[in-house]
Amino acid sequence: METWDAIRARRNVRDYTSDPVSDEQLTQIAEAGWRAPSASNGQHWDFVLVTDRQQLAELATVWPAAGHIARAAATVALVLPVPADERQRLLDQYDLGQATYAMMLAAADLGIGTGHSAVGDQARARTILGVPETHEVAYLLGVGHPADRPLRPVKRPNRRPFDEVVHRGHW
Repeated sequence: METWDAIRARRNVRDYTSDPVSDEQLTQIAEAGWRAPSASNGQHWDFVLVTDRQQLAELATVWPAAGHIARAAATVALVLPVPADERQRLLDQYDLGQATYAMMLAAADLGIGTGHSAVGDQARARTILGVPETHEVAYLLGVGHPADRPLRPVKRPNRRPFDEVVHRGHW
């Protein structure tokens, strides 16, 4: 799939087939995050790749709307250090958003769906993943083959009208 097609095909996927995602594909998805830009090239993130069914089921309990994590072939746990101050938290969250989207596009390029989830129970997430208390599990990214239909460019996306969102030269 070409980049533009991946951008147009990417959608949140929360129902997956039982087909596995290969180690090679999962590594390629993680590499996209690893290559993402970050403020001052800080790269403060870490990624924990999870494929163990028991771990996935446990991770699905760290947020009320994370049930799809249990059904995913894999999950990328996106981890950040506990920030020194609010400015660093904002920078790290911005950077992690770029890394997350890079992984989502890489997955879409491979025909693999992704669905993100927040993490509410930090203590439980840290325990499940072995993450030290100096770090936070910021998000989970479920990864798997879509159960409903293959990824392909969406002709009429569920978005606000383009001309209401994009302003040229002024508001």
